This record gives sequence, structure tokens and C-alpha cells, in this order.
Amino acid sequence: MAGRKARSPVKGRATIKDVAAAANTSMISVSRAFRETSKVSSDLRIRIEQAAATLGYVPDRAASALASSRSMNVAVLIPSITNMVFMEVIAGINDILSPQGYQLITAATDYSPVEEHRLLRGLLSFRPDGVLLCGTDHLPQTFQLLTEPAVPVVHMMELHHRPGSYSVGFSQESGGAAVARHFLERGYERVGFVASQLDPRTMARGAGFQRIVEETMRVAPYVLTVPDRSSIELGARLTARALQECPDLNALFFCNDDLAQGALFYCQRHGINVPQQLAIAGFNDLPASAWIMPSLSTVATPRYEIGREAAKMLVDLMLGKEPANPSLDLGFTFIKRESS
Repeated sequence: MAGRKARSPVKGRATIKDVAAAANTSMISVSRAFRETSKVSSDLRIRIEQAAATLGYVPDRAASALASSRSMNVAVLIPSITNMVFMEVIAGINDILSPQGYQLITAATDYSPVEEHRLLRGLLSFRPDGVLLCGTDHLPQTFQLLTEPAVPVVHMMELHHRPGSYSVGFSQESGGAAVARHFLERGYERVGFVASQLDPRTMARGAGFQRIVEETMRVAPYVLTVPDRSSIELGARLTARALQECPDLNALFFCNDDLAQGALFYCQRHGINVPQQLAIAGFNDLPASAWIMPSLSTVATPRYEIGREAAKMLVDLMLGKEPANPSLDLGFTFIKRESS
């Protein structure tokens, strides 16, 4: 319309030139401080960050990505944002990638391969420099997404032995087998496996447990599996159901510590002596497991270390370097405590 003035650009917005002047350095150094942190000394980086904070400068990552062909974003897909196990993995990832200037774009799949595929399609639109994701149970369409753009990918928590794949984790099946051996060494003969959520990692633990019991005892263990989301309350309810269905059980392996802790509380409320009447073991060694009464026997898993090592492997791949070990097994530790 006639007489209407054109909208003027935002005034007073700090530029990279302003930051360089305030930090008494070059614009190239400022750019590197935000894109390639390792190439700038710590003293200069701190000076630049302080100048940027004072001026209210926000880097234009979209422009940087176009100029350098690098987004400095890493896509991270985990099954749950409320599960402490995966939060520790994220902490390990962040401690490696953040100092190098990378931003994490994190999404939760809710243990669904279909949701994982949908989220991955969306995250790839941000042109991440690399992808970190849990497990190996992907849809064929997901594997296709991961290979077509040639984005470096590292799998976490499980070991992936497909040619050209990279992973950091441990053998979930061996973890379950370790619990079975412990029960049998302690003389427990009527043993069982209780699980919920039923993601592939859970089922692998159960498979390892069942294999050792069947090979040693020549009889299948009691097995109770439900698709429900894991919780302490569910652990108590499943313990009641297991003992109702199989009253002579004397040892139960729960697929995670949440369920196992619920089992301990159930036994306390109902006068069941642990481990004299019922031995209990869990998986993951959550912080409370060492302090509840009785303390919980469990498999300690290196979640934080998995995050760190997966991030290191991804950095190598993003820099065009081939990792020394494409399938890095960090192992686990079975911790014997009072409950078994």
C-alpha cells in the first residue's frame, strides 16, 4: 500500500565482527571458537565466549553449515528420556562432544522401531554430521536411511557385527548368562526370569539366562514376560504373579533393577525372607540398588563409558578416521550382594 514504509532490519544485533573486536582477535578465530573448538587455545576461547556473552552474540549455525559443509549437530536417538540408564549414556556423549563444539539433537523412540524411523527421517533434515542410536533392531527402511546419506553412525548398548557398521556396548546375552551361573553356583534349582518392556536387549538377557539354565539343569526355567512399561510397582505385581503360578520358585532374575527393587519391597511386605526363601537379582545396577535392604545383586553396565566411547568413535568417523575397533566391547560386572 502507498505510504507504508518498508520494515527496517533489527538494529543493534551483535555480529562476529563485534565479538572479534571485543575479544581483540580475528573473525576467523571467533568462527573457529564456535565451530572447531579444539583449534583454539582455551584462554582465547574463554575470552571469545565472554565477549559473545557480554554482547549477546548468537552464532548463525545455518550460515556456518553452508560455509563449511558441517552443521556441528549430532543426532542422538535413545529409547527413553526418563530412564536413568540412557541419561547416563547422554552424559557420556555430551562430555566428549560439547567441548568440541557439537550440539546434541536428542529424541526418544519409546522403544518403537516405527517411531525410530519417523524421528530419524526428521533429524536427518537438520543435516547432522553424525548419528548415535541405541540397539540394532532397526526397520529395513531405517537401515536404508542410515546408509543413503553416508552420515557416520555408531550404535550403542549392543554390539553390531554387520560389515561396515560401528558399535560400542556389551553382550546383553552374556549378562543374563552370568546371572544364571550365579544362581546355579549358589544352589538355587527352581529359577525364573521376569521381564517387561520386551525390547531386544531385554530378550537377549533372557535368552542368555535360559540357555545356561537349560544346558546345566536340563530343564527350562520359569519365564514371565509382559509388554508393560517397567516400574517398581510392576515388579511387585509380577513377583506376586510368579509366586502364585510357581510357588516353589527359589530364585528370580528380573530384566532390570526397577522390577527387582519392586520384588524386594513385595517380599518385605509379605514376610518372604530374601534370599533364604527367594533370591533376587536385577540388571543395570541403579544407584539405589546398593542401599536398599537387602542390597540387590545385579549386573553393572558401563552406561556413561558407552556414551563417551561411542562419541569418540563418532568423532573419528566424522573426521574421516577409521576406528581401531569397529565393535568395542566394554563388558559388564556381576555384583554379588545380599539379595542372592
